[in-house]
Amino acid sequence: MSQHSEDLDTLIKRRGAIKAKLTIFRNYIKPLSSFSSLTDLQRFELEGRYERIQCLYNDFDKLQTEIETLLDAPDDDFKSRCEFEDQYHPTVALARSLLSATTNSEGSVKAVHIELVTALSSEAYIAALKRFVSRRGKPRSIWSDNGTNFVGACNELKGVLSNSDIASFMSQEGIDFNFSPPYSPHFNGLAEAAVKATKGHLKKLLSLTHLTYEEMSSCLCQIEAILNSRPLTPISSDPLDLTALTPAHFLIGRPLTSVPHPQITDCNITRLERYQRVELIRQHFWKRFINEYISLLQQKSKWSTSTGSLIPGTLVLVKDRTLPALLWPLGRITKTYPGSDGITRVAEVKTRTGTVVRGFNSICPLPLH
Repeated sequence: MSQHSEDLDTLIKRRGAIKAKLTIFRNYIKPLSSFSSLTDLQRFELEGRYERIQCLYNDFDKLQTEIETLLDAPDDDFKSRCEFEDQYHPTVALARSLLSATTNSEGSVKAVHIELVTALSSEAYIAALKRFVSRRGKPRSIWSDNGTNFVGACNELKGVLSNSDIASFMSQEGIDFNFSPPYSPHFNGLAEAAVKATKGHLKKLLSLTHLTYEEMSSCLCQIEAILNSRPLTPISSDPLDLTALTPAHFLIGRPLTSVPHPQITDCNITRLERYQRVELIRQHFWKRFINEYISLLQQKSKWSTSTGSLIPGTLVLVKDRTLPALLWPLGRITKTYPGSDGITRVAEVKTRTGTVVRGFNSICPLPLH
């Protein structure tokens, strides 16, 4: 037997092994598609198998190309490539849909990423998108309003992807662009709420001074950190645990911190250095945002019956306007003090610095999700 035949037989055997792996994954995933939801164990196993199966196409394509090169009539073996792709792509799509459905059913977290651009153009938007992908990773989908810069960037990226040499790039690695109807910003309310939280306070604060590009970029990064440091819900029910889950946990895996700086909110801005003016804007933004966030947690609708009172062990946010930025005053209720009418309006709260007594109007319970 010639060396040529031996090489061809080896490649065909290796190709058969790849096909067998795909068949095993197909047989595994078919029963999962009939389930209404996946358990945590099933989801973790599916994620692990899906990560390993993603490289099969590239391995198969490489082997199949070598086989077709060695064959005298490569068209005769072209059917093998078509059969593999007809099985591979639907299987991968099914796996992605199962993982996506499981992720969506578990809820979502709203985090903020702010980019400073010099123009409202498609080129500036693409540059900002590249910076975002480099720092946060490539998103699966992007929702935006119908601005011409967003639509133009989408069309340009689609043109690049359509000319790619990798046939499956768009289906596996492409970004799904979604646009709200023209002149309907309320359709993208989740993102618009985050924009409002930033622009509303920032417009009032920027009237104090004029910033350079570098100063403005630093200011926006610090504002982004403030927005992503807000407490969402208790991490655990442990009465000794005074930490809360924040958007930063989903971005970097831990709470955000900042470099300490003395309070300068009462200083005259004309007597401050350039870098101190940026710090002044940050401190003013922090005070405005924490007051707004506490008010949001304390919103009450019209009621006619009692909805219950706070109980010991509840994680609460304590009103304290003296704390620096990113230091949220959290505590656990250790004791309550009922009034003469039996209604509790005062509680003893354990914080990191000690135990304090506060009225219910000065503490905000974090919602349980």
